[in-house]
Amino acid sequence: MAANMMNTLLEKLHLTSPDRGAPAQAPSEEDLKELRQKYEKANQGHVFAFYDSLDVQGKASLFDQLSSIDPDRINILADKALHPPKPSADEEQPSIEPLPSSATASLLDASQDQQDEWYKAGLGHIANNKVAVVLMAGGQGTRLGSSDPKGCFDIGLPSHKSLFQMQAERIWKVQQLAKHHASSSTDPVVPWYVMTSGPTRGPTEKFFQEHKYFGLAKENVIIFEQGVLPCISNEGKILMESKSRVAVAPDGNGGIYQALMLSEARSDMRKRGIEHVHAYCVDNCLVKVADPVFIGFSSSKDVDIATKVVRKRAANESVGLIVQKNGKPDVVEYSEIDQSMAEATDGTGLLKFRAANIVNHYYSFRFLETMEEWAYKLPHHVAKKKIPYMDTESGESVKPDKPNGIKLEQFVFDVFPFISMDKFACLEVERKEEFSPLKNGKGSSEDNAETSKRDIMDQGARWLRAAGAFVVSEGDSAGVEISPFISYGGEGLEYLKGREIKAPAVIERAEGNEE
Repeated sequence: MAANMMNTLLEKLHLTSPDRGAPAQAPSEEDLKELRQKYEKANQGHVFAFYDSLDVQGKASLFDQLSSIDPDRINILADKALHPPKPSADEEQPSIEPLPSSATASLLDASQDQQDEWYKAGLGHIANNKVAVVLMAGGQGTRLGSSDPKGCFDIGLPSHKSLFQMQAERIWKVQQLAKHHASSSTDPVVPWYVMTSGPTRGPTEKFFQEHKYFGLAKENVIIFEQGVLPCISNEGKILMESKSRVAVAPDGNGGIYQALMLSEARSDMRKRGIEHVHAYCVDNCLVKVADPVFIGFSSSKDVDIATKVVRKRAANESVGLIVQKNGKPDVVEYSEIDQSMAEATDGTGLLKFRAANIVNHYYSFRFLETMEEWAYKLPHHVAKKKIPYMDTESGESVKPDKPNGIKLEQFVFDVFPFISMDKFACLEVERKEEFSPLKNGKGSSEDNAETSKRDIMDQGARWLRAAGAFVVSEGDSAGVEISPFISYGGEGLEYLKGREIKAPAVIERAEGNEE
């Protein structure tokens, strides 16, 4: 009973995926009448404009989709989005301060002993099967010139590994490191929960199947789907994609919370006894998946949420910042901070506000068990878009040349202010070691496949030099790709000490043979 009530509540916010295997069956006249009245009462009756002309499959599909939407709830969200309340003249500006020192640490100046302590603690949790990973992988590679899920993208490494493959291999390696750390006779398991969207779920499942889950056990790779929300016209009307389908869009990376509940991913974590969860975005080629240092840091502070940040490059870098806002942990966009705040420095000469958000988070599982209390309270943000739609009066498909509506989305960090500062922590990491996002296509100046490849290759060369190897570049092609099977974070390369490595190269085998 409680589960049904929870699903009903969540479905008011987000659509759930229809049963793909169910045969088409038109609804009864009574059910149809009831649903029509619900939409007409909400002044959204136009969604049935073509219903009577549809075949059985079309009627069943539209009815199922419309049944999973609460038009009254959509009206409320649309009204808030299209007519946001104007701040009153006497409304106080929010208090924005850097996080308190009690909630922060930095790998840039933490002692090696401290880092080793966190590392060993994290490996211990992994060895005890207490750690899970959630990957936010709902995006397509459209801006990269690909229709495939972004995780399938080949950034041009000598090995031609996809983002998915690199991350899978890091999970495999950290499991082996934990096994060795605990001197265990059994292999630890870090289950990988891959959150897709409607357009990316099928291709993602196929990609993993074709590549045999990149060496991971199939039962430990759980692919699930985030929700969607209807697209809304500038007049507050639900837009139709076709005569038998509402236009919808993924609900943003903040949809992770409802998706974990609706998909049974959270209940799977519960069955496994998970206590620590690492969540990250697919487009970061340098991400340390299930990072033992981060897990150890977060668990040692006994927090419910922790986040990784990198140091802001310059005062004018357009990045979101992790801050303390009105006494609560939060994220502020660059546009919310004036020039004087952006350029302000602290007593050490560093920027006062420098903690750049990289969407790399830790959650205690006990906190995820409270999602019913706050998931439905998260705000929705507006993205004005050019949304193709079916004109319900003329029956013609329209491809607008200017923004004609909005897509509603939530952000994963919207939950931060829901917890107290003593349950939040922030770990600053080295950008060149942990953050290189893939966001733009060829020809762009930054955050593209070329910069991702360069950052991976440069990292490999640094690791080899630190291990005592000599890296010699041939021409303009520098750097070395080191397989995650060989090294997770630069460890285990001592056998190459004194060796000369001609770049570009790939280190794929422990014997030190380069390919």
